[in-house]
Amino acid sequence: MEESRTACLVLANGRIFEGQAFGASGVVTGETVFTTGMNGYIETLTDPSYYGQIVTQTFPLIGNYGIIPKDFESGGVHVSGYIVRSNCENPSNFRCGGDLDSFLKQQQVIGLCGIDTRELTKLLREAGVMNGMIISGDGDEAKKYRAMLSDPARKAQLLARIQAYRITDAVEHVTGSARAVEEDARTVFTESAAYRFVPVKADGTKVNDMDAAMQDGRGKKVVLWDFGAKANIRRELLKRGLEVIVMDASATADEILAQKPDGLMLSNGPGDPGDNTRIIEEIKKLIQAGLPLFGICLGHQMLALAAGAKTSKLKYGHRGANQPVKQLSTGRVYISSQNHGYAVENDSLPEGAVLSFVNTNDGTCEGITYTSMPAFSVQFHPEACSGPLDTSFLFDEFVRLINDHGYFRRFKADYQRIDSISYFAGTIAGTKARLGA
Repeated sequence: MEESRTACLVLANGRIFEGQAFGASGVVTGETVFTTGMNGYIETLTDPSYYGQIVTQTFPLIGNYGIIPKDFESGGVHVSGYIVRSNCENPSNFRCGGDLDSFLKQQQVIGLCGIDTRELTKLLREAGVMNGMIISGDGDEAKKYRAMLSDPARKAQLLARIQAYRITDAVEHVTGSARAVEEDARTVFTESAAYRFVPVKADGTKVNDMDAAMQDGRGKKVVLWDFGAKANIRRELLKRGLEVIVMDASATADEILAQKPDGLMLSNGPGDPGDNTRIIEEIKKLIQAGLPLFGICLGHQMLALAAGAKTSKLKYGHRGANQPVKQLSTGRVYISSQNHGYAVENDSLPEGAVLSFVNTNDGTCEGITYTSMPAFSVQFHPEACSGPLDTSFLFDEFVRLINDHGYFRRFKADYQRIDSISYFAGTIAGTKARLGA
């Protein structure tokens, strides 16, 4: 007997979206979020930062270019569940290695399609991110929870269970997951150059020659501290000639320093940054050691917490490949790829930490430059894949910082002037965003 392909999403507020099943069958609970990228669904699925989340794609057609293993950001899928308006069953692409439905089945990820994703997205924008449960197929567990929906008292019990869900130990679950797709520097550059995915300078010009791209980074070693790192962070470091040593989230400051690195990359990752108290304490030790630091996303947030700033949860977060950020030192706006539900509070930055980028939609912190130590960080993803390459020059800034620890200190007066001009507006907008105004 063929299994039922009915499925539904039950939100913590009691709202139910009925649709069709694809991918694996069963029941899964997660934090329901949306992402606005028109493409890049492969990278979204394999991005460890989505651990514990049911991801909704706002773009209506997903799966049209199939599954391409070379584009994976890690060794597998990390989303808890996946929701699309329409799943393309017959993909077409010269690099295609299979269809989305089969891939989700193989990865045991439950999918839901055929619902109005616009309505769901509007609901999440108004009410904020909320927990949800996907019930798919006609297995025993699915039948049990479907039966609960028809009885008011039992439905209340189910909603209480959904509301109680919380993402825990997220970093520990995903650290090291990108190692399955690691390649050497020459292979990375050669394959990237075939698609013009080469280093991009601040003025927008591309560096197509391998020797020129790697010149300043050769002979330098960096540790990539992996909190759920996207594979492309390592690739961008390798393209600039750096030797990269990947260390799991369990590493200590002493173990990192024992590698005698010239710099430290703090990676992206999932969950609430404030939950990682041990890592934050280790970052404080590395700050004292004077090691050049570059943080991305979760790494940006934990570096800020180690320096004395505060973080808070956003109403519905920033997820997608089309988020505008303004660099305050130049006034230039870049389009960035983002995936985060928390942000550093603008008005909590300590002395020596200067706001460098802001989100032009809500004024929240998108970057910090530290004038009191050799460190900087950004909330968005300069290694964006799939996404805009506009800000990949920040990896060159990291190489400059490694070669000249005083690189940012020379511009201390300029950064302080910029901060005094922009700080007030950014603080107000950021506060409104956090309060859901």
